[in-house]
Amino acid sequence: MKRPAQVLLLALTGIGLLHAALFTDLYLRYVKEGLRPLLIVSGVVLLLLGLASGVRAGKHAERAEEAEHAGHAHGHDHSRVPGVAWLLFLPALSLLFHAPPALGAYTAARSNDKAVKEHKAFDPLPATSPLPMTLTDFTARVQQDRDRAIKGRTIQMTGFATPAGHGGGWYLTRIIFTCCAADSQTVKVRMYGAQAPPANTWLAVTGTWHPHGALGTRTAQAALDVRSAERVTPPVNAYTDDLPLTPS
Repeated sequence: MKRPAQVLLLALTGIGLLHAALFTDLYLRYVKEGLRPLLIVSGVVLLLLGLASGVRAGKHAERAEEAEHAGHAHGHDHSRVPGVAWLLFLPALSLLFHAPPALGAYTAARSNDKAVKEHKAFDPLPATSPLPMTLTDFTARVQQDRDRAIKGRTIQMTGFATPAGHGGGWYLTRIIFTCCAADSQTVKVRMYGAQAPPANTWLAVTGTWHPHGALGTRTAQAALDVRSAERVTPPVNAYTDDLPLTPS
């Protein structure tokens, strides 16, 4: 790969990062929202490096041409970089022209489950019905709340459907970025009493805790007896465990 190609690669990567972080929401498929400023800075730095390298390459070419005209040329540089290096252009171009597929049921079925934070005490639950909850909060209440405040309450949660495997059934799922896609973890709640929707379907699900195990202990299953499930539009930032969305 010659210097002009290297310059172009730097510039394309920088432009791609700036495009993803400034003009679209695509960066949210790579990193969590708080890292957006770092992506912008990285894009600017790469673009400036590409421009600086281009200026330097131009000056070098001018000096080489002057030396050749003066009869001081000593031949050409025949060093080559392996052709596989040209594949580096693919990720750079993908930032501009190809949106990566969103992580979904396939990833969730193979990634680590997110450890639920230990709670020493819980605040009282509001009287709202149905009660909006995140999957993480629901799981914590089911397995740690000794007061069993969740018993009999109608809960509403949002996530996407993930098949439960060979045994059938399905989970309501959220994928959570700690930092970026490489360290993604999942939180899943088992659904009962409703036919499994197609994988990756985003739903607002309403129901009550499915009795399995001793509520308020680790033996309790994070599961819901489904009363209703309505399709919703996927959120822009899909890699958090936020409160339920409004059904579309």
